[in-house]
Amino acid sequence: MSTPLAHNDSTGNGKLIAKLVLAVVAMFGFGFALVPIYDVFCKVTGLNGKTGGRVAYEATAADIDLARIVTMQFTATNNSNMSWVFHPMQNEIEIHPGALNEVKFYAKNTSKERMIGQAVPSVTPSLSASMLHKTECFCFTQQVLEAGQEIEMPVRFFVDKALPADVHKLTLSYTLFDVTENFAGTPKLTAN
Repeated sequence: MSTPLAHNDSTGNGKLIAKLVLAVVAMFGFGFALVPIYDVFCKVTGLNGKTGGRVAYEATAADIDLARIVTMQFTATNNSNMSWVFHPMQNEIEIHPGALNEVKFYAKNTSKERMIGQAVPSVTPSLSASMLHKTECFCFTQQVLEAGQEIEMPVRFFVDKALPADVHKLTLSYTLFDVTENFAGTPKLTAN
């Protein structure tokens, strides 16, 4: 009588182990898929303040909402491994939705070596990120600076007229990362 019961226990344990292994494999696969899924979700919804890529735009008088003023703030920070001086040349401007605007950011390589920087933008409030469109941005490419070199980097942008009426202020922030190691062994590049 005890033999069939022991046989059932080992079969039950085998099924349990198979289910647990399957759960681990499924969680591992989900972990790999989570980042691309999150990126697509942020792109579609504008959450997390991610901005889109380059757009072509030429404003006409009909495209500009002259009755509305939105305050645009600009901030810049360095990732912990980035030694450059990096900041907006204007901290704040007032804009009309639909109008094309330009601000500049300043960067200086204070190290004694050539470095490559990559800026990553974000917008707050994050739900308005999809309303900010850039026609030109230093964040679209890597910035290569020799030791001691400095540059002014333009950002040309407009805010969509469809920006919700209760949004009166947007902040465009950039974090600058040192990506020099990612390009080790590549030919010498020039600053953009």
